[in-house]
Amino acid sequence: MTRASLDKQPHEVASMFDGVAANYDLTNDVISLGQARLWRKEVAKAVAARPGQLVLDLAAGTATSSLPFAAAGAYVVPCDFSLGMLREGKKRNPWLPLTAGDATKLPFKDEVFDSVTISFGLRNVQDTDAALRELYRVTKPGGQVVICEFSQPTWAPFRTVYMEYLMRALPPVARVVSSNPDAYVYLAESVREWPDQPALAALLQKAGWSRTAWRNLSGGIVALHRGTKA
Repeated sequence: MTRASLDKQPHEVASMFDGVAANYDLTNDVISLGQARLWRKEVAKAVAARPGQLVLDLAAGTATSSLPFAAAGAYVVPCDFSLGMLREGKKRNPWLPLTAGDATKLPFKDEVFDSVTISFGLRNVQDTDAALRELYRVTKPGGQVVICEFSQPTWAPFRTVYMEYLMRALPPVARVVSSNPDAYVYLAESVREWPDQPALAALLQKAGWSRTAWRNLSGGIVALHRGTKA
């Protein structure tokens, strides 16, 4: 599966995220109506990081999503392909080992991490299958993947309202709080084209992950997918 239908090359997507780095976390809180913080907490619970574990936080952005893993005593590596995001994250958390990396060609050896996780970034990778295979490669046997991503609301009337919000209300809100509102038009379109819950689970299985499952958050606006490396 590719993201080519959105007509942006990887360097263009990286540049887009560079442009929103400064206000990225604030914008996410506003446009998600405060739900983004709840979703981050659910990711931390699912990963359940423990002292001494190695955790890869892919598409970590400014590394806000990495902080709960570090607080649990794990050694977390925030990784992102946007240098602007990483620079902003380094200003805020200079002690974290922020790392530049392409999700389809991760700069890590085989079977390094106990847990790998990616939140709201997988749909921005041009080759989803390659990214899932790379996450599998760098995970230790018995390790896990946790993916938090926008998905399809399960109740049809709500799904219609939600899609209307994405395409009509989100861009005007982003113009008020974001330094690059056009980026959020792209993000809305990427959500609309993203696979639903069963389809993403199937992609995980195709990449080698076993015991795949998902749990809906906020009525299916977001889904938390999990898998294990046998």
